[in-house]
Amino acid sequence: MLARGLLAVVFAACSSLAQAQVNIRFGESSDDEASKPQSDVETVKLPAYPNEDDLVGFFVSAANNFEFFIDAKSLSIDGSIIRYTLVARSPQGVSNVSYEAIRCSSDEYRIYAIGHSDQTWARRTTPWRAITPKTVQRWRHALLRDYFCPGGAPLLTVDGGIDALKRGRHSLIDQSDRF
Repeated sequence: MLARGLLAVVFAACSSLAQAQVNIRFGESSDDEASKPQSDVETVKLPAYPNEDDLVGFFVSAANNFEFFIDAKSLSIDGSIIRYTLVARSPQGVSNVSYEAIRCSSDEYRIYAIGHSDQTWARRTTPWRAITPKTVQRWRHALLRDYFCPGGAPLLTVDGGIDALKRGRHSLIDQSDRF
């Protein structure tokens, strides 16, 4: 009988440990994150609304008929976090504008704000979410892999990011293709 009780305690402890490991792996927390301040959200200042002259286009996929642009003036680097204004333009000319971030260290993205047609921002901060190559939102995977986090490492300079967008991919990707 004592053995069953001990076995139940060991099983419960192992289950709790396994759940904690799953939560850590997927970026979840066992604490109530809603009660904690989100420091990078609270300190992020929204950029000026993008001007057409400052937009730099980038390639996502031949299967996508939208055009994608980054506002060069909004691009910033904070450790492994790259922040930028994204403009996604439909074939009909309708633009969807958002201020976002990619965290290179964990292959995640977050949206800070959505742009309105009157060129104002509405803060709409999302939690960090995984970037996967098979999603409908392939542009984030393209930004992660080809432009902002080549080989999993964040950009070193804003100019390097703008150059990567203009070239069609980061120069480190070109170097690794030679080997």
